[in-house]
Amino acid sequence: QMASRAVTAASTALRELRIHVCQKSAASSGVRDFITKQYAPLKKANPNLPILVRECSGISPRVFARYEFGVERFVSLENLPEDKVAGVIRDLASKSH
Repeated sequence: QMASRAVTAASTALRELRIHVCQKSAASSGVRDFITKQYAPLKKANPNLPILVRECSGISPRVFARYEFGVERFVSLENLPEDKVAGVIRDLASKSH
């Protein structure tokens, strides 16, 4: 089941996820796969969490997590396969910050 590898329920401290992805680069391929296959179940499991996808040509793929009190963390997703992208996002979502 694809959804089981995505985030199920994010930490209450998590306020927003932003995913930066290039539409064409090989380095963003796993991120594009993640968005295609796992964005919908992730959003369904976290209906009140803003999950923003920003596409920009030539950028390095990253995920940004914003927590309570304005704390932000980001992780590079460059050249990661879909399952590793899901793992990074799950890890960020489970932290309190």
